[in-house]
Amino acid sequence: MKFKAICFDLDGTLLNSLADIANCTNELLLKRGFPTHNINNFRYFVGNGVKNLITLSLPKEAINKKLIKEFQKDFEDKYRDNWYKTTIPYEDIPELLDELINLDIKLSILSNKPQEFTSLAVKRLLPNWQFEAVLGQLEDIPKKPSPEGFLIIKNQLQLSSKEFIFVGDTGTDMKTAVAAGCYPVGVLWGFRSEEELKDNGARKIISKPLELLEIIN
Repeated sequence: MKFKAICFDLDGTLLNSLADIANCTNELLLKRGFPTHNINNFRYFVGNGVKNLITLSLPKEAINKKLIKEFQKDFEDKYRDNWYKTTIPYEDIPELLDELINLDIKLSILSNKPQEFTSLAVKRLLPNWQFEAVLGQLEDIPKKPSPEGFLIIKNQLQLSSKEFIFVGDTGTDMKTAVAAGCYPVGVLWGFRSEEELKDNGARKIISKPLELLEIIN
């Protein structure tokens, strides 16, 4: 079956956002007297929502529900004003999106980033391309690897799962694609390893964005 649409993950796939996430988290950790983390550690903290990011960044002995709730609110307040400081599309992403539009491939995004920040990032950093659906984390929709968010996108685009390529940089993305019945493509320019992507169901691994065109063609 010919692919007619792509569902992209956002952070680590379309946008290199790691430094802004790390800087905001570390600043809040420092303010509370907790140890900070090397930016590379955040590659394994992100991908499963803000609550998971906070839980992994805090010292285990300090974790409790009250602290996580307070820290999450503080993070969202700080990130709201700082998410765009260094975040940019990865190299060749603009060219890839241009080519996909030319091929009449429908574009969509499914992220575990809160909806507010997902929408802001797409509007500000990816304004030149039409995304048929942009879905971030919402309270009433289970986050990835649940396929429920994707099913909303699929129904909105009125396509079958088999007509979608699902593109992401984490095992969570690959699990989502497998559960949803899409074609899972893992990318190596993001936050996780080739081994993780393969272990979680990637059918294809690409190291540069424009390699995605070879799968479509």
